[in-house]
Amino acid sequence: MSEDSLGSRPSTISASPDGDRPRPVLELRNVSTHYGLISVLRHVNVEIFPGEIVCLLGGNASGKTTTLKTILGMVVPTEGEVVLDGEIVSGLPTTEVVRRGISMVPENRRLFPDMTVRENLELGAYQRADRKEISGDLERILTTFPRLGERLGQKAGTLSGGAQQMVAIGRALMARPKVLLMDEPSMGLAPVLVDQVFSIIKEINELGTTIFVVEQNANMALSIADRGYVLQTGQVVLADTAPALLANPLMREAYLGEL
Repeated sequence: MSEDSLGSRPSTISASPDGDRPRPVLELRNVSTHYGLISVLRHVNVEIFPGEIVCLLGGNASGKTTTLKTILGMVVPTEGEVVLDGEIVSGLPTTEVVRRGISMVPENRRLFPDMTVRENLELGAYQRADRKEISGDLERILTTFPRLGERLGQKAGTLSGGAQQMVAIGRALMARPKVLLMDEPSMGLAPVLVDQVFSIIKEINELGTTIFVVEQNANMALSIADRGYVLQTGQVVLADTAPALLANPLMREAYLGEL
């Protein structure tokens, strides 16, 4: 993939209009969400800057997936706001949030199994009208994932788990996102495929895509991330650089012994 198509990796973090501090490309400001009377997220603050890989870690029922749903507009915050490139997007329909630059690789990939690899990839560009550039982006994605180029006419449901994950990532990149969200990319994959998928995530980031990845595999996520946040029962309990989190003894407490 070329830097022209999927964004160039910035040499410096972009500044805010007043020049006082860098401006995140994606930000959650004091976000709380509820399902009915049940509080799921409580005063969550997250900043993601252009060119970063940021991971969100936590155990089951910690609020990780709800965080992604809130960013995508599938859940409306009861307090706080989601900000993309300086504009509030919380409360907008999901289709509009996607149009403005958020794309997601969902948990368990969620491809259309009876559609071909090509058809699944092209669905990622359904809101784009620049047909010539879409074709170019498809070619660059196939350069990054050469195995998919050999299987364009194959039904996606017949692929291996690793190949399906490549299709899901490629489909999300076809939207040319400002931020790529990834929900549990290691789920259901053999260990050797997990290593491969995370290497691909790192490569995509180095080509210019900002990535926010939700994961339970803390060691793997932090091995490629710039920074990380740890959620526990809907609250951010730790936030630091990836190396600092890996070295932090409180990670064991936050993970209830999982790390």
